[in-house]
Amino acid sequence: MFTIRKATLEDIHLINQLAKEVFPATYKDILTPEQIDYMMDWMYSPENLKKQMTEEGHIYYIAYEECEPAGYVSIQPEGEDLYHLQKIYVIPYYQKSHLGKLLFQQAIKGIKELHPAPCRMELNVNRENPALGFYQHMGMEKVREEDTHIGNGFYMNDYIMGISI
Repeated sequence: MFTIRKATLEDIHLINQLAKEVFPATYKDILTPEQIDYMMDWMYSPENLKKQMTEEGHIYYIAYEECEPAGYVSIQPEGEDLYHLQKIYVIPYYQKSHLGKLLFQQAIKGIKELHPAPCRMELNVNRENPALGFYQHMGMEKVREEDTHIGNGFYMNDYIMGISI
């Protein structure tokens, strides 16, 4: 049985620790170790997590099985009727336990709390990421492709997935 709670600034270290476990495991067969290291610092350093939460509007939720952190999700407003599912990751041990679905539903619930009217949620997913099938199963559709330069000569080669909520 999982519980999910909204993260606070006090959870930055925990999110960083979870990311250190799940992010490299997720991308080890897709990205180079150098790009993984770069992206870990870019997205998950304590300073950047704090900036995301205090300046960029990211809202994180952390999932637990009993007292054990098991995964996280974050959403971010991007416009009047558009929200971005920024991050959704499940610790490898808890994958295949339907926690991804619960986190996805929490993202929608969090958006609906902010914006009860109809709106849209989008996310970026690496074109080589097996999670693509999960997002399609959750009702998302490919909207477009993007190759985004993120610095240091690295690119994110993503599908942009979208769903009306």
